[in-house]
Amino acid sequence: MNIRPVQKLIKPIIRSSSSTTATRLINRTPAALAHYRNMSSDNSSRPLCLIPGPVEMTSTVLQAHSTPATAHTDPKFVEAFGQVIEKLRTVVDTKTAQPFVIAGSGTLGWDQTAANLLEAGDSVLVLSNGYFGEGLADCMETYGAQVTRLRAEAGNRQTLDEIRSALQQKQYKIVTVSQVDTSTGVLGDVQGVAQLVRDVSPDTLVIVDGVCATAAERLYFDAWGVDVVITASQKALGCPPGISIVVASQKALKVLAERKTPVPAYYVNWNRWLPIMRSYEDRAVKYFATPCVQTIFALHTALGELLADGGMERVFAAHESTSKRVKAAVASWGLKTVAVSPEVSATAMTAVWLPEGIQAADLLPKLKARGVVAAGGILAGQAQRYFRLGHMGITATQDNGYVDVMLKAAAEALEECGHTIAPASGRASPPRL
Repeated sequence: MNIRPVQKLIKPIIRSSSSTTATRLINRTPAALAHYRNMSSDNSSRPLCLIPGPVEMTSTVLQAHSTPATAHTDPKFVEAFGQVIEKLRTVVDTKTAQPFVIAGSGTLGWDQTAANLLEAGDSVLVLSNGYFGEGLADCMETYGAQVTRLRAEAGNRQTLDEIRSALQQKQYKIVTVSQVDTSTGVLGDVQGVAQLVRDVSPDTLVIVDGVCATAAERLYFDAWGVDVVITASQKALGCPPGISIVVASQKALKVLAERKTPVPAYYVNWNRWLPIMRSYEDRAVKYFATPCVQTIFALHTALGELLADGGMERVFAAHESTSKRVKAAVASWGLKTVAVSPEVSATAMTAVWLPEGIQAADLLPKLKARGVVAAGGILAGQAQRYFRLGHMGITATQDNGYVDVMLKAAAEALEECGHTIAPASGRASPPRL
């Protein structure tokens, strides 16, 4: 699939700042979408995937993913894998931390972290802001941890005073924070939590679940004092699913080295993977388990594109700008985000409360009929009350018209469900920021 014709169609319109041109952009979006939908390899229509991951990808990433069978010993793959490890350090802004790049989903990163850093009976404080915070707590308990869950109300996060109080009550080996909980679109205060842990409990490891955040939300690994970032290939990194990525500080690796008991896992045991990662970074082959060759080729391409033309600061600014635009549209529809304030709102995605009488099951098929796949809610007991939009990766960083399509489709679908949108703010999305 090649999406460049869509970009050629939309970019000349986007560059103009006049209100007339903005109107033309909105009016021409359906044509752009129709053109895009006919570009799939089998020439059948395909809606845009605008959920909070997996995300839309560039044609070059898709091409890299479709390379012929290649040995994991091939010099081209060895070079690509080595560069992936190095570029991941750049993405999270660390000089010394160790990336682990292993075939699996983002959830496998939970297992990697728990299996290698926990021993039975260790105390863990989980800052839970939704479904995925609870899942991470369950994973830690599976490996024998004594877990304290500090929960926030749906749509909010813990205050630093609440976290300070918890840290003062007992010594924790690990504190976990979800940078974005995908179930609610709430942004965790990673910088604030890391600073607080350094002040109150400096021996405690700070673990960040960044699956729906890495390469979208600001994170400065070394400067903030983070010990582990857990992420995956299929979200803001802009790659197909299939790679579990964990970046571990030297402090975390020291905890691994000083374990009193063996790592209670085989596949995710970092003692087996550390020589592999170091070897590939040195451009030499070493074997433990077969890497996902094609997906690593795709990730190599995605990272190269991500870090070009301004690097991560450009990427962060693009996500922030896109997020403001989406939130402004939601407000113009007379709706509220699940996140209770801008300070706790993710830039990678937006979760939106639906009007009374409309359920996600009513809205989502109407969105899909307009060429947009969105996600329903997943909070227990509230799944039908809200829907979720993803606007990360190339949806945020490139002028491809995806956000225009998404906002127009959402407004029209809401109206079809019976929600009234004021004409001044209705189908036309806000000006590009």
